[in-house]
Amino acid sequence: MKKYQQYIDGQWCDSSDGTVITTIDPSNEMPWAEVQGATEEDVDRAVAAAKKALYEGPWSTMTATQRGRLLRRLGDLIAEKAHHLGGVETTDSGKLAKETRAQTGYVSDYYHYFAGLADKIEGATLPIDKPDMHVFTTREPIGVVAAVVPWNAQMFLTATKLGPALAAGNTVVLKASEDAPAPMFEFAKIVEEAGFPAGVVNVITGYGEPCGRALTQHPDVARVAFTGGPETAARVIENTSRNFAVVSLELGGKSPILVFNDADIDGAVNAIIAGNFGASGQSCVAGSRVILQEGIYDQVIEKLTERASKIQIGDPLDNDTQMGPLATKAQIDRIVAAVAKSQEQGAILHHGGKRPDQFDKGYYYEPTILGCPDQNVETVENEMFGPVLSALKFSDEAEGVAMANNTKFGLGAGVFTENLARAHRVSAAIRSGIVWVNTYRVISPIAPFGGFGHSGYGREAGIDALLDYTRTKTTWINTSSVPMADPFTMR
Repeated sequence: MKKYQQYIDGQWCDSSDGTVITTIDPSNEMPWAEVQGATEEDVDRAVAAAKKALYEGPWSTMTATQRGRLLRRLGDLIAEKAHHLGGVETTDSGKLAKETRAQTGYVSDYYHYFAGLADKIEGATLPIDKPDMHVFTTREPIGVVAAVVPWNAQMFLTATKLGPALAAGNTVVLKASEDAPAPMFEFAKIVEEAGFPAGVVNVITGYGEPCGRALTQHPDVARVAFTGGPETAARVIENTSRNFAVVSLELGGKSPILVFNDADIDGAVNAIIAGNFGASGQSCVAGSRVILQEGIYDQVIEKLTERASKIQIGDPLDNDTQMGPLATKAQIDRIVAAVAKSQEQGAILHHGGKRPDQFDKGYYYEPTILGCPDQNVETVENEMFGPVLSALKFSDEAEGVAMANNTKFGLGAGVFTENLARAHRVSAAIRSGIVWVNTYRVISPIAPFGGFGHSGYGREAGIDALLDYTRTKTTWINTSSVPMADPFTMR
């Protein structure tokens, strides 16, 4: 049994009350690791360490260039250890090892990107409308950052928060999900090896109560960067009403993929497969509402069904496996109920809809394709966070766009068409933070991402994310040799 401690103030330590969280290998439902669960006292210690490092420790006197060098070192080490980190993530979450290892290797680019931006944060001299005044702005660290990261894509979602936060000079308390937290403690070992001063990065995990609540409402936390579900996000917003922390939320979605009659069908099918069955559908940008124009509907459904029937389900550590298990039993139970309800509502099951017959252990579920009569179907309305695709039919462009926008979410969207003018029209009309045209699920440290509506607010990645971890300070300097006038003498 692997055992992990909390990483607070540069030290490895147990929970203050002995709380232990057992984590399950989703491929066989067996316990494989134990982690220390943070109490409110542990949260206090982590935040205090981050505050001290921010204002008193060596981090507070480092130049931006020095911070950038540490971030670059961190990125280099992550690239070196991507195979190991990916293997731990796979064992803990069930995601394919070939995906976790490749994604972790690419994550190093995010740290390199923000390392390069660390000493590019600039202020400005203002052409002020007062004589004898030299006025300028500077950008300073916002303070102690609480970064709350879910179990899926956790190395990536950590990088999009930690990279800009550290580049801007902040310190961080990173809360890993209580589901599959082990990779975050392996990551903490790399932070330590990279040479970050004690308290700059602290890594804990724990349940929403007390750990999540105590962290997000802590009076010394100035910024909360949260990725998770809307229900938890609502509690985060309530918590930050106590400390007035700046909040960014990335909350998942119910992303549409619109395929028009003139689309490259094979390209669209590949994108739909990747957008729904990659990571076993456990992606916040899963394109799980597949909206097909009437002329190609039957053809696309046939191709999708054929492809889905050939997907190899199995051990996520096996390189031949194409789809592994889901991360938790709760997901399986929720999906089983949702698919059953959708069929009661008139959805036609084209493929899947059950656990694979060949497994008697593990949180496996078949890639599932449902043809849905309308948008008032359980799997169409709600995020499944599993390998469930809901297909809908539309007649013309206006109807397709209206269907795409008929959701409370707005994180990602895909558009497939060979008509350039339509691509521009439709991508502009869709209310979504990301629109991919003739591709899907592509990311870059240079390109910001984030949502509309119930998919949250704020953006991660890109240069704007860096500035979101700063506050602007305005400095006025009187350059006149004449003393300041008596304020009670009116002239």
